[in-house]
Amino acid sequence: MPLGRLTELAQEDSGRKFNSIAHFLTPEALYEAFRSLRKEASAGVDEVTYEDYAKQATENVQGLWEKLKGKTYRAQPLRRIYIPKEDGKPRAISIPALEDKIVQKATVRLLNAIYESDFLACSYGLDRDAVHIKHWTKWIGSCSGNPCRMS
Repeated sequence: MPLGRLTELAQEDSGRKFNSIAHFLTPEALYEAFRSLRKEASAGVDEVTYEDYAKQATENVQGLWEKLKGKTYRAQPLRRIYIPKEDGKPRAISIPALEDKIVQKATVRLLNAIYESDFLACSYGLDRDAVHIKHWTKWIGSCSGNPCRMS
């Protein structure tokens, strides 16, 4: 069942429970998530860059999928760096490993397919392209004095 069908099912019944969705993290979904990552992003603790991973992307994504399917995948520690803030104090930034970014991105797409239809017009967040501000989130009770009620 493609993600579009998953979205349809979620829209049909907002109370529907999805008990098994891990099978949607397919090699194709992981590869699509990989291709959507920023190519110039910093490497995590594994020091693997987008360019390094891309050299054998098909094999790497297949191996990642096999770890997920076999329940042997483990997220790696975050790489911690510090950048200076305007006031001169350091700001901590944590950078995940590339495969962790892939799994996170694919998981976000999967969960968005289910939950995006529940988001309200009066709540705020970023859309799936992370470009345009869009109204989301059912947890906000009111916005700008306008009541937001769950139906």
